Amino acid sequence: MFIAACRFELHLASAQSLKDKRAVVQSVITRLHNQFHISAAEIDELDRHQIAAIGLAVVSNQAQHARQVIERALRSIEESRLDAELVAIEIEEIPAF
Repeated sequence: MFIAACRFELHLASAQSLKDKRAVVQSVITRLHNQFHISAAEIDELDRHQIAAIGLAVVSNQAQHARQVIERALRSIEESRLDAELVAIEIEEIPAF
């Protein structure tokens, strides 16, 4: 069993408040969960209205498959969210057990 974990940051240039930021973050998290069946949550930068740090996790029987799911999810964000720019990405594959 393998776990692929990802931390990425979004720059939300048009967000003028935390309410604006949370609307975008909630939309991204819901879409990732529904479309890719992965765990996602806002994990850091909670008080900054133009930066969102989001964590993703995927469990699979193959490390390559888990990483591919994460990479497809990130591509989806880049292509669909014109109001958010990916500025930092860290991906790690972790063997479990």
